[in-house]
Amino acid sequence: MTDDAPELRASDADRERVAEVLRDALAEGRLDMTEFEERLDATYRARTYGELAPITRDLPDGTAVVAPKVSMTKEPAATGDWAGRITGGEPSSTWAVAVMSGFQRKGRWTVPRRFNSFAFWGGGDIDLREANFADGEVVINCVAIMGGMNVIVPPGVEVIVRGIGIMGGFDHNEEGVPGDPGAPRVIVTGFAFWGGVGVERKLTRAEKLRIKEERRQEKLERRQSRGRDPLERDSDPRELDPSRPTFHDLHGDRRERERRRDS
Repeated sequence: MTDDAPELRASDADRERVAEVLRDALAEGRLDMTEFEERLDATYRARTYGELAPITRDLPDGTAVVAPKVSMTKEPAATGDWAGRITGGEPSSTWAVAVMSGFQRKGRWTVPRRFNSFAFWGGGDIDLREANFADGEVVINCVAIMGGMNVIVPPGVEVIVRGIGIMGGFDHNEEGVPGDPGAPRVIVTGFAFWGGVGVERKLTRAEKLRIKEERRQEKLERRQSRGRDPLERDSDPRELDPSRPTFHDLHGDRRERERRRDS
């Protein structure tokens, strides 16, 4: 982003590009979770290019050593939100094991066509919310023996559960939800003995922050439409009329009258 027009208003696409750089920096260990959340919150609160520019000034973009800039050139949007996430590339990881311990696969990673996981007296989290996919259909194979695993998918992904449970089970609650056009299909299969495999559908942290900011902005706009100062808090009746007695004042007067009558 050029520094000669910091007053120009930023778009949602500009904020998402900055958020993407922050997610990559978190996955690479350049930012800890506190720094990531602070910068991401600032990203979705930013209204101009001048407010966006400092957020990623000290971060590389993952492919070059120069600091990334928010482009002032508006490029055509890709067809569909999932177009860039089904990469067909080399997977980041193809298996995970937890024996009396735990494992996690989360953040920016590439899910293989088949991911095998095993947990014995342990557990694991397989989070696909920010993942790329090697194919349009991937299989998450989970074997849980006296342990448990949790598969987290983002909205828009079709889920099919084919696992078998003996004194255990697989979560089927997310089945039957149609997927978005172009979105991948996730098949959860495997075996659970005295254990379980859960399937959840959750928003990403960035999406939660964006929705929170949108609701805050809507609340401010409603206050403005009613002619109130957006920063004004609900007033105390005593501030509007100091002479007006409060409930505690009236209650105190009554107790004083009762004390005099009994004395």
